[in-house]
Amino acid sequence: MTDPGTPRTDAGVTSRSTSVTSRSTSVTVRSATTADAPACAAIYAPYVIGTTITFETVPPTPEQMAVRIEESLNGYAWLVLERSGQVVGYACAHRFAERAAYAWSCETSIYVHPEVRGRGAGRALYTTLLPILAERGYRRAYAGITQPNEPSMAIHARFGFETVGVFRQVGWKDGRWLDVAWLQRDLVAGDRGEPPAELR
Repeated sequence: MTDPGTPRTDAGVTSRSTSVTSRSTSVTVRSATTADAPACAAIYAPYVIGTTITFETVPPTPEQMAVRIEESLNGYAWLVLERSGQVVGYACAHRFAERAAYAWSCETSIYVHPEVRGRGAGRALYTTLLPILAERGYRRAYAGITQPNEPSMAIHARFGFETVGVFRQVGWKDGRWLDVAWLQRDLVAGDRGEPPAELR
């Protein structure tokens, strides 16, 4: 379930474009714009229709995805991974919960095209996304992962996420009740609980 107008960069943080190499294929991670909405919607739709990874049951339209991208860029981050100029994956962050005291926490999601699964796409996206969130002042990142999902659990563990709880039978999809594991990662090394700075 690690899921979230005018093109924008990631609100207040210098737009970054990072080139990485994955199994001899050059890929680029960059900040998304709303022009990437159709590609992101196409990547996400099979997860909605054919899996329980996300609890959505109707795929968002490109227009709806553009709104999500815009909202994520306004204070968080939405990144896309390109291979040979084609968007084949994305990672984003959004508000963890509505109450004001949650402001320094965020929820992250990654979705990649089946062709690039297991080829370092998720690693490249998280390697870029998590430092951006830390730069903005967020203290903790969370991910909700429908169980079972060993690949997603493994990549999150690789990036220092730890399981902090499981919501039992919290969602009904595809004719069954589903559990969701919640994982947490500190974004600031050596965080000793001091008052948080203003978010950037």
